[in-house]
Formats: sequence, C-alpha cells, structure tokens
Amino acid sequence: MAEVINAIGRRKAAVARVYVQAGAGNITINSKELQSYFPSSILQFVVKQPLNEVGVAEQYDIKVNLKGGGFNGQAGAVRLAIARALVKIDAEHKAALRKAGFLTRDPRVVERKKPGQPKARRRFQFSKR
Repeated sequence: MAEVINAIGRRKAAVARVYVQAGAGNITINSKELQSYFPSSILQFVVKQPLNEVGVAEQYDIKVNLKGGGFNGQAGAVRLAIARALVKIDAEHKAALRKAGFLTRDPRVVERKKPGQPKARRRFQFSKR
C-alpha cells in the first residue's frame, strides 16, 4: 500500500480534506468522479491547476471530502488542499506553487449581517417625513 498524504484547504465556507497517493490520476470528490461533481470545465481546471503547474497530473490518485460552501468556494478549497499536499510530498514544488499563488489561503468571507439592517451594509431607506 502506498503512503497516503493528507492536507486541508479552505475557501469561503468550504472545507476540503484531501488524501493523495500514487496512482493513475483519478480525482474522486465525495465518492463521485471530478467530471460529475464539477460539470463545469472551468471548475475542473481550477481543481487541476496545482497538478498541472508541477507536471504531476497523471501520477497521483486524489480522494477529497468536501463540506460547505458553493461550487466556486469548494473548487478553491480543493485547489489549496492539493497544493499543500504536493508540498508535503516534495518540498521542491513549493517555489512554483507559491509563485502561481496556489499556497495562499484567500481570507475573504461573507460579512455578517448587522442587527437593525436588511443586509451587511445595506440600510433601510431613509424617510425625511
């Protein structure tokens, strides 16, 4: 049995736990194939970006547990987790992945709704009379 490397990635409200081991390049997300979980080719591309950056797309099987968030946040979380796992596997990948921006956690999250307002920043309409 090959050694399994795990890593966690987060984006917005999404959390991705990634398990990487030597294999044929299969990516499974919540027991579904990548193409059926993310039908959009753009999101599939986002998930595969770190693998293509270091040229190891067909060398590892990746199993992902995803929770929370929407499609874009989930794809970003998986990308970060895969990049972190690749650095654990081979530290020489770190410079290329850092330069491409795949190791930086995007801190932007939804601002909370304030009491007495309809939304986070939106105020009720002012009425002079």
